[in-house]
Amino acid sequence: MLELHQHALRLRADPSRVVVRPFHIAWQAHGGAPSRTERLVREVLEMSPGQARAELEAVLKDFEARHWQTRRVFMTRYEEIEGLLGLDGSQIGDEKRQLIGAYFCHEYSYAAAALMNPSAVPHYDQSGMPAGSLRMLMSLRAVGEGHISSVAFREGIITDKGDMTLAPEPPFATAADAHEDEEHVPEGPVTVYRHRDSTLSGTVIFPITRAQSNGLEDLRLCHFLHDDGCHEWIGTYTAYNGSQIQSELLRTRDWRAFDLVPMTGSAARNKGMALFPRKVDGRYMMLGRQDGENIFLHSSDSITHWEGGELLITPRYPWELVQMGNCGPPIEIDEGWLMLTHGVGAMRKYSIGAALLDKNDPSKVIGRTKEPILAAADQDREGYVPNVVYTCGAIRHGDTLFIPYGVADSSVAFAFVPIRSLLALM
Repeated sequence: MLELHQHALRLRADPSRVVVRPFHIAWQAHGGAPSRTERLVREVLEMSPGQARAELEAVLKDFEARHWQTRRVFMTRYEEIEGLLGLDGSQIGDEKRQLIGAYFCHEYSYAAAALMNPSAVPHYDQSGMPAGSLRMLMSLRAVGEGHISSVAFREGIITDKGDMTLAPEPPFATAADAHEDEEHVPEGPVTVYRHRDSTLSGTVIFPITRAQSNGLEDLRLCHFLHDDGCHEWIGTYTAYNGSQIQSELLRTRDWRAFDLVPMTGSAARNKGMALFPRKVDGRYMMLGRQDGENIFLHSSDSITHWEGGELLITPRYPWELVQMGNCGPPIEIDEGWLMLTHGVGAMRKYSIGAALLDKNDPSKVIGRTKEPILAAADQDREGYVPNVVYTCGAIRHGDTLFIPYGVADSSVAFAFVPIRSLLALM
């Protein structure tokens, strides 16, 4: 029998979590964008000092207590507009500059609808950790206004005794932003930057490019070891524009700058790709589900280009007959590559299982669980999409697997599973 400990903590959607985001008027418009920006700035510049002061005070009354360093955010946003229009800031008072910045910002509730589909990796800072404890970093899919998905983060500590403590969320969240041309929607690779004074637990990454416009979905993080011994945190995610999807990479070495990089090739036009945390036999390896039904294994000489794929695992047991997919990057253990899977059965009920792949040749399946290790039941049934349990990545900590998982596309729960107990089911 599987030994599984479910932690009591649940994370849920919270409409009170709001951020100030740049309001790119040019991106909202369908024509005449530069003149619209110039007109708005001119309107503020033509206000009398008293009127500008009153308008700014009204804005601050509504929003200053809801956000962190609001005046500085407005001033930073003004500076971006100043650079765009070639304004002479020395001739404009602070109040008008802040007011201009406010007109080019907006408030967004990034997790009002749902919080789900987490992945976890070891934190980049393990200093001060006592024996048996691991600091971890978790990504979350946050769904807000317009059902647009963004990436949020939480930091915490897990222990080998099945305990978990999450770092408190800061009272204010901040949006990572791209330093891009104000008048054009970025395309292709783009870099976004965490605010210099923001913690990771208070940082949100929103869609930036046109291909991402309706969401960054289901980030699958891994701690990647390069051939030269350097480490990088890389996550695959689905970019969605409302009608088409493509797989992209989030890459960071310092958790300050995040590269969002589209992948190319036939395999990258599908959802649910998951990167192995190192090369195998000299090649990058990826799990995928390009037919929407089975799990495939991909290999490539380029981390950003993926073609073809080899059929790896097909549905076999009743709880997975509708379709299968991976639940995040494989985890390297002594016995091989431990891969969490998801299966869909009757009444579209989701379950989580596992498989073991050969360490030197991941195309060889050593074993797989006949029964799920987690399934939608009792309180895990109800939510925005009922009967779903889903994870985008677990962590090995000693002899235990820590699994954060989404519940009914509505909340996030946590489980600890002894690896020996999991292998015994195969």
